Amino acid sequence: MALRNRIKRRKPVAEINVVPYIDVMLVLLVIFMITAPMLTQGVDVELPNANAAPMQNDESDVLIASVDKDGNYYVDLGGEQSSVSLEQLKSQVTKVLAQNPRLPILVRGDKNVPYGDVVGLMVALQGAGAPNVGLVTEPE
Repeated sequence: MALRNRIKRRKPVAEINVVPYIDVMLVLLVIFMITAPMLTQGVDVELPNANAAPMQNDESDVLIASVDKDGNYYVDLGGEQSSVSLEQLKSQVTKVLAQNPRLPILVRGDKNVPYGDVVGLMVALQGAGAPNVGLVTEPE
């Protein structure tokens, strides 16, 4: 009888051991931290063709910065086109935007130009104070 009284006096333990769950969570976190950067690297991308409505502005009201397949930069402002370095292009755009800050700026890039050259041109235009830059494409 004494043994039976001791068993009845014990109360059930209502605790959950969460240590294994924390271990599993940390392992999953490490796996996601390692695999997430790998998902964005080395992806071959073929950009789609798109039909877009032409701009309503006259050609004289647009500044066009271009990059040819040899990596030469050009500025076209109202029909005047000249070959310039990237720093000269940046200073010219800064001067033009000081006079007309709402002037639309477009980028033309040859399809054989490395992507980095076009991005470098867009960064230079942004550094010159261009708030928005559009890309020029050929119609399909």
